Amino acid sequence: MKKHARILITAVLFWALIGAGFTLMGTTSSALACGYGAQGGGDYTPQQRKSDGYMAQKQSITKEQAYELVSNHVKKLNPNLTVGQVNDAGNFFEIEVLSKDNELIQLIGVDKFSGRMMLIN
Repeated sequence: MKKHARILITAVLFWALIGAGFTLMGTTSSALACGYGAQGGGDYTPQQRKSDGYMAQKQSITKEQAYELVSNHVKKLNPNLTVGQVNDAGNFFEIEVLSKDNELIQLIGVDKFSGRMMLIN
């Protein structure tokens, strides 16, 4: 009888130790950062913060900076093209790409907040 009790107590302690190990190692705070069963995104999005605790704000791009971005890009692609007028179109700038004869070839948009260039027509 003592032999069976000793084996039973050893087995119960062994399984308790295994269960405690899985509980401590298996549920870290980063594993549940998005919530149980969540696919990510949503409420858990890492953000860069300034030292005062508020989110870092990036300055918007000016007309001159947008002009420089497009002119450098156009010079790399085709030195025969020039950059024309810069128009404010809400969230982005519209910039004209002209030929040597001042004929409109392309309109390029530059996002004010990211600086991303996009073809308009």
